[in-house]
Amino acid sequence: MTTSPYPFDTTAAVMHLSAADPALAALIHAVGPFDARLRPALNPFEALSESIAYQQLSGKAAATIYGRYRRLLSDPDNPDPEEVLALPDEALRSAGLSRAKTAAIKDLAERTREGTIPAADELLSLPDEEIIERFTIVRGIGPWSVKMYLMFRMGRPDVLPQTDLGIRKGVQRLDGLSDLPSPGQVIERAAPWQPFRTLASWYLWRCLELDQEW
Repeated sequence: MTTSPYPFDTTAAVMHLSAADPALAALIHAVGPFDARLRPALNPFEALSESIAYQQLSGKAAATIYGRYRRLLSDPDNPDPEEVLALPDEALRSAGLSRAKTAAIKDLAERTREGTIPAADELLSLPDEEIIERFTIVRGIGPWSVKMYLMFRMGRPDVLPQTDLGIRKGVQRLDGLSDLPSPGQVIERAAPWQPFRTLASWYLWRCLELDQEW
């Protein structure tokens, strides 16, 4: 028997979703077991730096740039915000980071140093909304990025990225809608999925990969 890496019972969550919503139950049956990868963030500063570096780039290009950035650090796996703040902007730019991303990573380092971005163990006791509020103070970090962190770095069970185009398209396909639902309509539609909207969101993304209706 495989143990889920998530800090809650994903099997029970899938059962809840299937019982709560017949349309979603059919989608879950078509997609199969929930197997989203969880990448626990031992260092929020490092994880958010990666998020900034990867914004608006292909995976390969972003990985190259982020690798160059990491090589500037004495401990790439556990970077020190003080060390990053001491780096000249030119050094970060030479790694391939844009001016905006350089400024964002420097701002992230400052926010981490001052305690706005807490350590990973401190994050565990904070509710989702407070984490979103704290992280979005950082330049270049928006609600969508924080929700991805909550879902796939922390394994929070009830996160809904309602502005995400894939989620909106997923709801459109799930319900056979002629028009793309608004973020507000997505929130209303997702009410029965609480407290497991993270899993429902993952299934909505997967439904866009299906070749035909289920």
